[in-house]
Amino acid sequence: MHCLGGAALLCCGRALARLAGSGPQTREESLRILLFVTFRLHGSLPTQRVFPPARMTSGRAFVVLDRLLDQPTGGPLFLRRPEIARVVVQARQDGQLRFQRYQLHAFVVMPNHVHLLVSPAVATQQWRGPLKGFIAHQANRKRIQRYIEQNPVGAGLVALAEELAWSSAAPGRSPAAG
Repeated sequence: MHCLGGAALLCCGRALARLAGSGPQTREESLRILLFVTFRLHGSLPTQRVFPPARMTSGRAFVVLDRLLDQPTGGPLFLRRPEIARVVVQARQDGQLRFQRYQLHAFVVMPNHVHLLVSPAVATQQWRGPLKGFIAHQANRKRIQRYIEQNPVGAGLVALAEELAWSSAAPGRSPAAG
């Protein structure tokens, strides 16, 4: 579980196609496996909601849960912030292009969850945990940076964060600049 602004990224995955035999032997064979993965923010589903296995198939339970996520009545919605959604998009791109951990077929970033359709090139635990951890870490950093830079606005010192010369939000000033 990874923290994201008081929420955590949780995950479930489902193989949509598998190879016959004991498992993939080559990279080309492993890329034939399709894995549908959903990351959701902790607290994004009602805590009282329970789906007894005897009453509902796992596929049906997923559909019901996904509909609850698609129409949130409460809980964290941090992924609707453009700066955090960009972190997710960049991280999933890095997972494919930079680290070559999977081939990405489709993705969407929703306000409280993310869907990916991938063909893993490495074991799922080698990319899923690091991806969630990186996203949570970067999103928390962005959220805290935004809080810091917007603090003078909330205090009534300026109308826009960029107006305060002694802030990393000021034009031409980066957090590293003194």
